[in-house]
Amino acid sequence: MFKRLVITAASTISRAIAFLAGAAALATSATTTAATTSTPNIVFIMADDLGYTDVHCFGSQYYETPNIDRLAEQGMKLTSYHQCQNCQPTRAALMTGQYGPRTGVYTVGGIERFDWRSRPLRPVDNVDELPLEKKTVAESMKAAGYATGMFGKWHLGNDGAHHPGERGFDEAIVSMGKHFNFNTNPEVEVPEGAYLADFLTDKAVDFITRHKDKPFFLYLPHFGVHSPHEAKKDLIEHFKPKAPAGGHDNPTYAAMIASVDESVGRVMETLEKLGLAENTVLIFTSDNGGVGGYAREGIKKAGDVTDNAPLRSGKGSLYEGGTRVPFVVRWPGVVKPGSTSDVPAIHVDIFPTLLELAKGTAPEGQVLDGESLVPLFRGGDVSGSGTAKLKREAIYQHFPGYLGAGENSWRTTPVAAVISGDWKLMEFMEDKRVELYNLKEDIGETKNLATTEPEKAKALLEKLHTWQQEIKAPMPTPNTEQGQPTPEKKGGKGKGKGKKAKAAAAGAADE
Repeated sequence: MFKRLVITAASTISRAIAFLAGAAALATSATTTAATTSTPNIVFIMADDLGYTDVHCFGSQYYETPNIDRLAEQGMKLTSYHQCQNCQPTRAALMTGQYGPRTGVYTVGGIERFDWRSRPLRPVDNVDELPLEKKTVAESMKAAGYATGMFGKWHLGNDGAHHPGERGFDEAIVSMGKHFNFNTNPEVEVPEGAYLADFLTDKAVDFITRHKDKPFFLYLPHFGVHSPHEAKKDLIEHFKPKAPAGGHDNPTYAAMIASVDESVGRVMETLEKLGLAENTVLIFTSDNGGVGGYAREGIKKAGDVTDNAPLRSGKGSLYEGGTRVPFVVRWPGVVKPGSTSDVPAIHVDIFPTLLELAKGTAPEGQVLDGESLVPLFRGGDVSGSGTAKLKREAIYQHFPGYLGAGENSWRTTPVAAVISGDWKLMEFMEDKRVELYNLKEDIGETKNLATTEPEKAKALLEKLHTWQQEIKAPMPTPNTEQGQPTPEKKGGKGKGKGKKAKAAAAGAADE
């Protein structure tokens, strides 16, 4: 797929064969040396709301993702990689390398988005802009000599000092909310009729082309496949005749996925055309689970746009369908083509991973909660079992709030989780209920083993509590306002119990 040597000059067969053999050996050596001794370019592409099985190489038999599939064939799939339950806290963790209790970013917006007053606990207040004292991975990459660019959904504050252009990115264009007729920050010229995924990819390709002669870090966080579900007509028509498969049956949603896949393909093509592919680490993932699985969970009656099966539930939940997402990495000469790793990994690992790749240094005084994934990249196994491990024993989630799914329906109540090896424990904060699952044997989290494996549950619960204490994780408090109406926000735009509130609640699974 990368540079190919073609012999066009006439020569003897023996000399041609000898030349080809020597060139192949030299190319292999050069590739390995470049990938292991120099600082590679880094491209991090992230879809929005793309579920674990929304990609063909992760299980879908309806959606078509030939470019992401090709990336997986040339690289490695991490099959147990996790994000937060929705997008804003994931992005804060990626940018800072810190869990939510350190940044204060747990969800999207404030606690008044949902009627928590009908529940036993008051949520912990949420921070909706990344605190300015937090240093970002972009700042560290820039300090390491990288050109840095970001094009897409930022969601950590767009005004003044919070804009990504002030948080370490040399170039930054933010856009989200619409797929057609969209706005950008800062305002730039947009071709008439442009589709957002295509526009962002145009900017990404241009950035790569202009910075091909020095190390670069490109962050391409798409708004697709987030609602509103809008796609290019020709792609929608392509999927209309297809038979549904595994809860995947929406032509428009499939077309949105296809546009994100096209973006991945265009970036790959650009890297190959410019001769950069062999010294570029290319990562593809999603920010949280897909918006589906709710009907199976009994959260809603019908209408899911996708399904994360065999995973349980979807976006907004700390069950696997809400947090486990596709993750693919290609690093020619280092990552074994077609390899996998099932070692649990999580968002806070990305910052230290990129630091190791760039030979950078961590920001002074800022704790990084994750661990570099480079050992996994180097030790993947084509058999699927993986050979490399990480030093840590567990990964964690802490969500001290509520996420609704409609009136009197909840995707999650306050909960924390720990994954250690094959085991996952969840503690629900309202009633201290504990659930324990063996993810290797029961990836769908159908059998709660808390009572049949009490010693394992006790050990993991102690591990979770120790981590919460060490990180000073704030806990929700008893609700002293139970039954009181949600106050209206200024301008009558609050999410109280009127028609507007019900409409907002009905679409709540979007965030």
